[in-house]
Amino acid sequence: MDKSLYIGMSGAKQNMLAQRAHANNLANANTTGFKRDFAQARSMPVFGEHHPTRAYAMTERPGTDLSAGALMETGRKLDVAVDGSGWLAVQNAQGQEVFTRSGSLQIDTNGLLRNGAGDLVLGNGGPVALPPFENVQVGADGTISVVPVGGPPDQLVAVDRLKLVNPPADVLEKGEDGYIRRKADQALDGVEPPDATLRVASGFLESSNVNAVEEMIANLQLSRQFEMQVKVMRTANDNSEAAARLLQNL
Repeated sequence: MDKSLYIGMSGAKQNMLAQRAHANNLANANTTGFKRDFAQARSMPVFGEHHPTRAYAMTERPGTDLSAGALMETGRKLDVAVDGSGWLAVQNAQGQEVFTRSGSLQIDTNGLLRNGAGDLVLGNGGPVALPPFENVQVGADGTISVVPVGGPPDQLVAVDRLKLVNPPADVLEKGEDGYIRRKADQALDGVEPPDATLRVASGFLESSNVNAVEEMIANLQLSRQFEMQVKVMRTANDNSEAAARLLQNL
């Protein structure tokens, strides 16, 4: 069998993986705070005891576009968007500190502040817990203040402050759960320190940074490339069958 068949096969596989990444981006075009994923592959010669005669497609480590999305005004007091760089710190189901830009916050029956995925939102002292209140307000620096039940409307009491962090972009990666976290080889001994200079916009949410038109065009291009790879495999198979018939006639 002609080894060129495997060239087409590896190329088709990488096209499928790239299509999957772009399709996931497109599916999350309206997901709050979503960061689009890149898809990349490169040629990789096969080395061994013989001289390299073929080059196969190999997936590069995928990256994530961490650029900010547009701010959407909602007017809801517990909707917050990080203004500029930085991240909201939350605690996932495994008890790990992870980062997100999705700031659609909720209060559960126990007074704990959670994000849209149901994970605990962290303050400077751990998960944020709010006492019974009549009104709530989130300041530009992330300070959460409430008007206690029975208190005067103008009496705001500071409860906690959202933990806002700003680690370098080159040490971050996106996990399968969609959260941003430090790479394994860049992990800190303790938790990420808060950054007091970061600001949030209350009553706003950050939209996805996905450009739906670009993702659709990329998927169309990848679909055509996939068809070309399939044609290479079909041609390699036809050549192999023709060579076999020729040998039968000798």
